[in-house]
Amino acid sequence: MFSLKDKVCVITGASRGVGLATTKRFAAAGAKVVMASRSSQTEQLAKELGCIFIKTDVSIEEEVAQLMKTTAEMYGRIDVLVNNAAIIIPENDIIHTDSAAAKEIFDVNYFGYLYGIKHAVPYMPDEASIINVSSNAGVQTFPGYGPYNSSKAAINGLTKTAALELADRKIRVNAICPASIDTPMLYQEGCENELAMGQYCWPLGRFCTAEECAALIHFLAADDCKYITGEDIQIDGGYTAGIGRRGMLKWIES
Repeated sequence: MFSLKDKVCVITGASRGVGLATTKRFAAAGAKVVMASRSSQTEQLAKELGCIFIKTDVSIEEEVAQLMKTTAEMYGRIDVLVNNAAIIIPENDIIHTDSAAAKEIFDVNYFGYLYGIKHAVPYMPDEASIINVSSNAGVQTFPGYGPYNSSKAAINGLTKTAALELADRKIRVNAICPASIDTPMLYQEGCENELAMGQYCWPLGRFCTAEECAALIHFLAADDCKYITGEDIQIDGGYTAGIGRRGMLKWIES
């Protein structure tokens, strides 16, 4: 049940956070995992996990194309693609947004995913699976994160479009939409407000973990999950259902 035995899986942004947690889970489930990352330090990590490392900057289309080509040359196909690599910039209102930084967000968070799908699909058999790691922020936005919110909303649109275009081949395309995840990205400079509000906004009273995201990705990657496609699945501790009691009390107190 939920076996990934001998499935060839490419995971971008695999050096840490959700990407690393997914890599470990997939490897434990029997998958042949190719870890893609900009960090050369990932090579040693890949060896320790019994995986393959291919250095890749997903914002550069030629590097993504080479990633998929090399994977297919090694294994003959790509069964699962996890588009996960992402960046964020410090909180700022739209009128004060640095245009170059906003463009960089889209180069990684949106175009990296577009390139991944574009160049992986030609090597995918029918009934393959693509999982895009989006965000709750692409559905229920937050002030101060205009470019990031927009890039994640774009991923959700890309997911649905790809799901329709690839349906004839039974290739499933889904997105997971986590709320704030307890990974290094959450503790970057400029994310202080997000970090402070976590215990109040999420009804379950804590941040999501990378391992919980990896479990949902595993479900969507497995052959047991052949009738789910075109979905952006929330994994947000109940946030889209409404404000939890902690949040209500905090609001009343203020």
